[in-house]
Amino acid sequence: MSRDWRNIALLRPFLPDDFCSQAAKLILNAPGRALIATGFYITRAGASETDGPPGAYFIGRALQAMGYQVTYVSDHYSTPLFEGLVDPDDVVEFPIADAGTSEAFAVDLLEKLQPSVVIAIERCSFTTPGRYLNARGEDTSEYHAKLDYLFKHHDNTIGIGDGGNEIGMGNVAEHIPAIDKLPDDPATTTVSQLIIASVSNWGGYGLIAALSLMAGWNLLPSVEEEKEVIRTIVGNGAIDAKAGEPVFAVDGFSLRENGQTLAELHTMLDEQGIISTDG
Repeated sequence: MSRDWRNIALLRPFLPDDFCSQAAKLILNAPGRALIATGFYITRAGASETDGPPGAYFIGRALQAMGYQVTYVSDHYSTPLFEGLVDPDDVVEFPIADAGTSEAFAVDLLEKLQPSVVIAIERCSFTTPGRYLNARGEDTSEYHAKLDYLFKHHDNTIGIGDGGNEIGMGNVAEHIPAIDKLPDDPATTTVSQLIIASVSNWGGYGLIAALSLMAGWNLLPSVEEEKEVIRTIVGNGAIDAKAGEPVFAVDGFSLRENGQTLAELHTMLDEQGIISTDG
């Protein structure tokens, strides 16, 4: 299987070569609290997918190791996926509501938590008409809380996506329709720094690897830890978006294939002399 079946790599010329490093620098320059948004509902399966929450969890764990407070944000379709992984007090359920109510909730949440950085990983974005569209171009607005407002009201933001319809992809919206397999009506919500990847979880691991290089120690999860988290999230109700079923895979990639990506990042850090730590 190709690692880039959506052709997302064709957007690379429109991003800095070191986009993961630039996102990592933004985080390191903004100590405090990170707000991490994730969760993508797949209507044909009636459940949220396995891409996004694992990456969100491991980004949060890495940031906590660096002294950040972390809060995860999603809606009622995806917040249950974090059960058994994080303290329930660290998860915020954003209501699925009209624009005015949603924007007010976002502003209030930002005021209450005062995050220093807001991160989205595999979270659907508004399109030009202010709707949410899935990869097939179907309107799925009724299934998505409007987390975009968190990004519209904050200055330090990061988006991680793999399909052209996620928060952050608004940075390259003008180029997305020209690429085969990417949406004709792409994301419009922009961020300070965009990370692209064939699988959004992998983009999250790229960000953790960049943070590891700057911090001087390996913050990545082990291959076995990633497998266990994916199994947990599937047990909590997630499905593989490509299969549309609750199987241990992410965007059609098996646990073994996902582990290969992590192993390559570990090798890169080892070659740079970055030490590993337990936990």
